[in-house]
Amino acid sequence: MDKINFNRRDFLKITGATAGVVGAMRVAKMVSASGPEGSSPYSWAMVIDTKKCTGCGYCTLACRAHNDINPDISWNRVLEAGTVGQQKVYISRPCMQCKNAPCVDVCMVKASYYRPDGIVMMDYDRCIGCRYCEIACPYSARAFNWEEFDGENPAVPNWGSPEVERRPRGVVEKCSFCYHRIDRGLKLGLKPGVDQDATPACVVVCPVDARVFGDLNDPDSNVSRLLADHPSFRLRDDLGTGPRVYYLPARQE
Repeated sequence: MDKINFNRRDFLKITGATAGVVGAMRVAKMVSASGPEGSSPYSWAMVIDTKKCTGCGYCTLACRAHNDINPDISWNRVLEAGTVGQQKVYISRPCMQCKNAPCVDVCMVKASYYRPDGIVMMDYDRCIGCRYCEIACPYSARAFNWEEFDGENPAVPNWGSPEVERRPRGVVEKCSFCYHRIDRGLKLGLKPGVDQDATPACVVVCPVDARVFGDLNDPDSNVSRLLADHPSFRLRDDLGTGPRVYYLPARQE
């Protein structure tokens, strides 16, 4: 299968199409994504402090606005996770950007792939809507676009303005660490995780600074210093996926 160059039209001809794929169209990207070839001096990661997170959901709303997401879909969910003492604990779950991503392994058309900096990307032009990646993801971080989203985005403009094109019907969508903000910022000489315009929207909008973003290859970055100074955990680390999202555990002073 790796040697066959499938595209959306080929797939529809061969399978006869499913209702979820029939309306799919190719989308012109406002910002071109880096390919998987080559190397990068960066290794992007996110740290989420569950002690600070209040479950406000601002990250979900900012994500929907900046990535122009259908309100029925969430790339970034906030889930209740019990209590520590008298404090409610929330787990905010974007894509884990796994080092060994099951979604990349199962994609038969290479629509899911790694960037050199570790971000797991989606090529929506190649996606055929088989949903193998959605099923393979142990974090439920992917969502299938069942319907064409052609209405108003209720998160705009209060939570931001769209920075990427809407995806077509019939593809699987997911968080990309706002790669377009990272790439644009680097070209302008900005530092992701420090300069807001070069940092993922969910990190920028957090009112309690529960989210931190930066470069693991930089020992002086915010994420490197937090992980060096505090115990942390990763979701389902036992699976060997190697998530790039780390959590600081909720704790009592």
